[in-house]
Amino acid sequence: MSAARTREPGEIFGPRTTLFADVLSIGVVTALACLPVVTVPAALSTACAVLRGFRDNRPVTAGRYLALLRRRPLGRDLVAGFTALAGVLLLTADLALAAAGLPGARAFSVVAALAGAGALAVALRACARPESATDWRAAVRRAAGDAVRDPGGSALVLLALAAAVLCAWMMLPLAFLAPGPLALALTAIDVRDAGARRRAGGTRPARKHLSVPPEQEAA
Repeated sequence: MSAARTREPGEIFGPRTTLFADVLSIGVVTALACLPVVTVPAALSTACAVLRGFRDNRPVTAGRYLALLRRRPLGRDLVAGFTALAGVLLLTADLALAAAGLPGARAFSVVAALAGAGALAVALRACARPESATDWRAAVRRAAGDAVRDPGGSALVLLALAAAVLCAWMMLPLAFLAPGPLALALTAIDVRDAGARRRAGGTRPARKHLSVPPEQEAA
């Protein structure tokens, strides 16, 4: 993601510094929106949508975040949230059973951990997809394709998540800021992958794949 403008003469802080401050503010509102737990996918998807709009000179503000969040389809977001929560609980239960000393527990733990990491990478990449604003199924399908085609990007997604979790673990107040940089990383990885697809295909993808759908944009 590139800066929208260059620093003006006499300006103390450049656009990248301003974006960093905006990312932290987005992190705070995203963390608050994540508190009900089942709203995590919608909250993170909205943060990615706001940050994606920076490329088109749209404001990266808490106000725009809340405006986009209000325009989301609540029912589909809750289904996505409960599905994600069920997946996490299932993986946790499987790992707990393996730790109890069942036969073949070590091999099962490795397989379960790898499967969980892959599913997590796809889920996070789906949150960064523009389609997640209106259609989670399409977002997950395309994120799965991205994960297979771009394993390096999926590794970066997991590293970004690990960094966010580590920061929150080291200093609890950072948990209310970490979602912002995480969303920025997810968005940058998705934009990077979109650029790679464009170069490989030799054509420019439709606008709806690069930016927030018009009905989701705030004035």
